[in-house]
Amino acid sequence: MKTSIEISYYPLLVEYIPPIKDFIRRLNEVSGLVVKTNGMSTQVFGEYDLVMQTLTTEIKQSFELPHSVFILKIINADLNHIDGSR
Repeated sequence: MKTSIEISYYPLLVEYIPPIKDFIRRLNEVSGLVVKTNGMSTQVFGEYDLVMQTLTTEIKQSFELPHSVFILKIINADLNHIDGSR
């Protein structure tokens, strides 16, 4: 089953950008995932099991920093391939 997840990550630190970039870099290293970023969030597309296993690992690693917040929207469809022009 395909899934699409929108993630917003808020490390509650003065220097918050490096942990966000590191999290996105780690996601991009996983073969089989499509990762898209913008100024508000990161979208991850792929097979449900791979996406969820990857997020479990990478969110846990990010939680090594104190006071990290993640907000996720999970959809059971591949929105990466839906044509929004209709």
